[in-house]
Amino acid sequence: MQIWLSFIISIVLIMFISRKSLWLALIVGALFLGAINLPYRDLFIITHLTLIDQKIILLASAVGVIPLIGGGLKMSGLMDDLINNLQVKRQVYLGFSPALMGLLPIPGGALLSAPMLNKSGDDIKPETYTAINIWFRHILILIYPLGALLPCSKMGNFNVYRAMMYIFPIFLVLFILGYFFFLYPIKGDMPRPHKLNIKKLLVPLFIILSAPIIHTVLTSTPLMDETSLVIAVSITLILTFLFGKMKLNKLLPLMKEMKPWRYFLIILGIFLFLRIFQATAISDRISQLSFSMNFLIIGIAGLLSFVTGRVQLAISILIPIFLTKFGTDQFTILAFVIMYISVYLGYMISPVHPCVTVTVEYFKTSYWQFVKKAYLPTIIGFVMLFILSLIVL
Repeated sequence: MQIWLSFIISIVLIMFISRKSLWLALIVGALFLGAINLPYRDLFIITHLTLIDQKIILLASAVGVIPLIGGGLKMSGLMDDLINNLQVKRQVYLGFSPALMGLLPIPGGALLSAPMLNKSGDDIKPETYTAINIWFRHILILIYPLGALLPCSKMGNFNVYRAMMYIFPIFLVLFILGYFFFLYPIKGDMPRPHKLNIKKLLVPLFIILSAPIIHTVLTSTPLMDETSLVIAVSITLILTFLFGKMKLNKLLPLMKEMKPWRYFLIILGIFLFLRIFQATAISDRISQLSFSMNFLIIGIAGLLSFVTGRVQLAISILIPIFLTKFGTDQFTILAFVIMYISVYLGYMISPVHPCVTVTVEYFKTSYWQFVKKAYLPTIIGFVMLFILSLIVL
């Protein structure tokens, strides 16, 4: 009983404190969960190892640099050049921009697409911007064979392209839901103050794309992945200053405006929560419960990803539980697909999902306002999966 109660209280703490400070909410929730369920020595060791973990520090540092890139593009006027030369309907622009950024293999990339959305008009509410950025940023990753689907399908021993084909029809439904709830009410075209200027269109796009391209190239070298990420975003920040003709003395005002330390602390808080969660007996207690297959691959799947803010972590917990309780014969490609999409739906609205936390922070809204906007299409998605499971499993 103590384990379940402490788990629920930790989530409530995260939800409540996140109204004021997301990074503080994650750290307080994690430390509370650990203090109740772990020996103090173990809690101290986990916290210490998290705070000195080179990979986490490098990742947090890289994520802290990303808002400076977006802020630099805005301060220099390069973002305005990009917006003014993407002369399409606002619906297309708002769906296309985060979807493009979502396919780029770079953590914290939501901070690159967020400034792009922010320029499409003052008549769109911050929570709507947040929902658009999260939903459409991740919708294409759902079927992207080199994204989260690759390791998850390998964990389940399924071919990634076969899984992608099964996921595609559900992806179309979720895309339509996102369009209907978030984009359909938005009318009009993007501003067209002048004729299309190819140079002003391509230069900011080159800067935005340079980070993931450099990161991808460097990861093929002996450099550690997180090191290559720091190098990639640092080079991109330099390119922003060079092409934006910004002097070095603009860096301090830029940091004061974008507050990169908040994003650094959010990443530390996320990993601290994940490590403490894994060290407790919560996952073991979940596996001991009596539940149906449908409840596991939909209800528990969505809950785990919601709590952890990670797709791969949730899948890595779910698959052993499924195989232990129901056997390998029952773990079909359809069971895996339903599990994977349920995990993704929970992940997209998780308060500890980095893209959610940093997007909420960027648009200066609250997590609760975002949930009010996104809960209905998410629930429809879960209901659709439940009906599908009754038919095919």
